[in-house]
Amino acid sequence: MAEEFNPLYALYNRGRKDLSEDLPAAITYSRNNAFRLNAIGQEVGLDLKEPRLLVYEDENFKSAVTDSSDQNHAQSKSAQDITKFSDEDGTNHERKEEMQVQPKTVSSKSAEKDESNTKRVQQNQNVQSRRRLTDGKIKKIKDQLIRAKAYLHMIPSGSNSQLVKELKQRSKDIERVLGESNKDLDLSRSASHKFRALEDSLLKASRIYPECSAMAGKLRAMTYNAEDQVKLQKKQADYLTQLAGRTTPKGLHCLSMRLTSEYFNLQHDQTEFKSQENLNDPDFYHYAVFSDNVLACAVVVNSTVSTSMEPQKIVFHVVTDSLNLPAISMWFLSNPPGKATIHIQSVDSFGWLSTKYNSTLNKKNSRDPRFTSSLNHLRFYLPDVFPGLEKIVLLDHDVVVQRDLSRLWKVNMHGNVNGAVETCEESDPSFHRMNMFINFSDPIVAERFDEKTCTWAFGMNLFDLQRWRRRSLTAVYHRFLHLGEKKPLYKAGSLPLGWMTFYNHTIALHKRWHILGLGYESGVRQDLIEKGAVIHYDGVMKPWLDTGIRKYKGYWSKHVNFDVPIFRECNIHE
Repeated sequence: MAEEFNPLYALYNRGRKDLSEDLPAAITYSRNNAFRLNAIGQEVGLDLKEPRLLVYEDENFKSAVTDSSDQNHAQSKSAQDITKFSDEDGTNHERKEEMQVQPKTVSSKSAEKDESNTKRVQQNQNVQSRRRLTDGKIKKIKDQLIRAKAYLHMIPSGSNSQLVKELKQRSKDIERVLGESNKDLDLSRSASHKFRALEDSLLKASRIYPECSAMAGKLRAMTYNAEDQVKLQKKQADYLTQLAGRTTPKGLHCLSMRLTSEYFNLQHDQTEFKSQENLNDPDFYHYAVFSDNVLACAVVVNSTVSTSMEPQKIVFHVVTDSLNLPAISMWFLSNPPGKATIHIQSVDSFGWLSTKYNSTLNKKNSRDPRFTSSLNHLRFYLPDVFPGLEKIVLLDHDVVVQRDLSRLWKVNMHGNVNGAVETCEESDPSFHRMNMFINFSDPIVAERFDEKTCTWAFGMNLFDLQRWRRRSLTAVYHRFLHLGEKKPLYKAGSLPLGWMTFYNHTIALHKRWHILGLGYESGVRQDLIEKGAVIHYDGVMKPWLDTGIRKYKGYWSKHVNFDVPIFRECNIHE
């Protein structure tokens, strides 16, 4: 049955031995040939479309291959993975115990087990080989479609020959038969007959155009065209994804407008929040989030309070702009965060910011919102924003809290100002090196910083504001900000400025405190997400956008009550 769909076998039976000379090596079917093209389902002159392929995996195959060395390696790795996440200090300076693996004696029982494993491996290999052949016929048919398309391109334009009509018609027939089929079992009974008809037409074309060089050139041109189309589509997709990440969805805009309207209908005494006497109490757990997104702020606050063991001791400081202050205030007036205290401010109300630092934040000759956003750079003025606080945890608005964070206040920072999770290991989803964002060819940078220094992430940071004030780190930030105006020292954004400002002032927290990589296709493992205290949707694929990654959205959306009437009216749904 396999030979029936083999084009070379059928043609050899017809006595056409010269066909092998006509066919270039580029179109000979080979499973491991990376140059092989996929089928295209368009007419002549249309763009190429790559068909979907199925990749079969046998998970049992991997688990079947085990020996004593693998077991010892797994035992050692699991022992190292057990960390002191519940320790009071919470940092990443844990004592690693040496694991000694004793050699095991080979018994008859282990020999039988090895023999059984070998049989299982052979059986799984046979199953895997059979699965690989389940789409063999489809691949051969698609290869012949590529040949037909190549011949049609070789025929002069405007030609109305019988061969052109025949190739077009039989290519259409094959495309209709294939449809969305991905396995040989999906093919209809008429597929075999139509495939033979297409082979007959290709045989005629090979007689008229016997030159292999012409066919090879046409296939090469088709390959380049397909590659150019793929590159263009990827570039357009990246641009649209970036654009979507910087825009406000209609639903969120509607939500802000509705909440703003409701806020201005309130009486003055109805706009006051309760328990404002706790705002500077050092015995409370103080969190801050800077955002202009109502829904994002709601998720950060709700997830933090709902996972806390002592929600009555939480004080949340939300800072936004004057445009979104009424909407965010109205949301938390209508949906108070349980027993926690909420405090909402506008960045425009900070007079000291506009007089002292306005010229640096609102930079001329720059259109990058990451560089000009005062909310994004406000993190470097935390001691000025909260003059009465000693410690604070700063959360980005695209995070979700999954564990109680009160133990962060017990972390021994060893005289440092910033506590953050490091991102300098290549296995990290958000791996960074300092020289990726900072220009070490500049002598000022090269003298002050070591490019091998481990990087860290914003998103969940513990700051000691007292040490910050004593070391005048805001002035350090300002110095590098001004130097960046004169020469290209770093890329736009607050992350490289943070590395430079808190250089030698940062202590590493355990990685489970902050899991990154949910805002792009990072491949972060689900078990790491489940164990993380804070998960971060860093990147442009935010969970409140349609472009958000579906498999990660559930961790965020479970903290939103989509049954609220205003969500339905603004078409905001899960």
